[in-house]
Amino acid sequence: MLAQSAVSTIQSITSATDFNAKARTIEIVLANDAHAAFVWGVLDRLLDEPNCSVSGVTASGFAAMQAAVFAYGLSVGGRRGARTALANFWRRVSHASMLAIDRTSLLRSMLEQSIELKTIRDDDCPVKLRVAAVNARTDAVKIFSGEQLSVEAIVAAATVPFLSAAIEIDGDLYWGDGDISQFSPAASMGVCHRVMVTGKRSIFMARCPDRSLGATQCVPGCAPVHSIFDSHYRAGTPLLVRPWIDWGELTDIRDRGRQCAEDWLAADLSSTDERPANDCRTQYI
Repeated sequence: MLAQSAVSTIQSITSATDFNAKARTIEIVLANDAHAAFVWGVLDRLLDEPNCSVSGVTASGFAAMQAAVFAYGLSVGGRRGARTALANFWRRVSHASMLAIDRTSLLRSMLEQSIELKTIRDDDCPVKLRVAAVNARTDAVKIFSGEQLSVEAIVAAATVPFLSAAIEIDGDLYWGDGDISQFSPAASMGVCHRVMVTGKRSIFMARCPDRSLGATQCVPGCAPVHSIFDSHYRAGTPLLVRPWIDWGELTDIRDRGRQCAEDWLAADLSSTDERPANDCRTQYI
């Protein structure tokens, strides 16, 4: 549950129905290599856009935590509710380094303070959440959604392999680092675009028939795929290892994510709207 102050703030905000913009409906994939505060900025900017609505989010890594907070905040408080929920969550992240507890317990504690799982799993939740975790024994990526979605699944997605113990779910052990190339976002009616938020340029450069992932996505009305990536991404120091850092540094990274999302929104997408349904080449921002 959100902290008491956050609950009172969110409950006073307009219902989530204010997010149902008509112009552009998108699905979002948050890759495990995406800088976590950068992802915050992208989501924050999209919430400001009145002509853009998000129908679903598929997330891996620490971004799975944010995706859950995003979906919960949007459900209970609309756009402003989601922004408030994300900001409060990141306040907890910023303060987390002062807590002398193990990482897994810390992740679970922050998540449980930030969301109510029942609300996210409810059919009325405006954003359908899917999180990707890796089976620690087989390396197979598993997508948790609907009734399978749990606090354990979200924490497992955010757990760094070998740095923390894997999370047991239904007798199997899972942790994070799900490969973005194995994601296959669920097809949704009315989706105009799919946006991948990554730490580096996406691999999806070919038309759908040329790649196995694209082939699984190619259904009638297949949406164009776009990529928003962080030009300051540093592969040697992923935020997954140390997500709790100085508030000023976090907000600087958030603002960079906001600007990249702004650039994507400002781009002329009319040409992609007119592409054939099986043309899923990526635009880079």
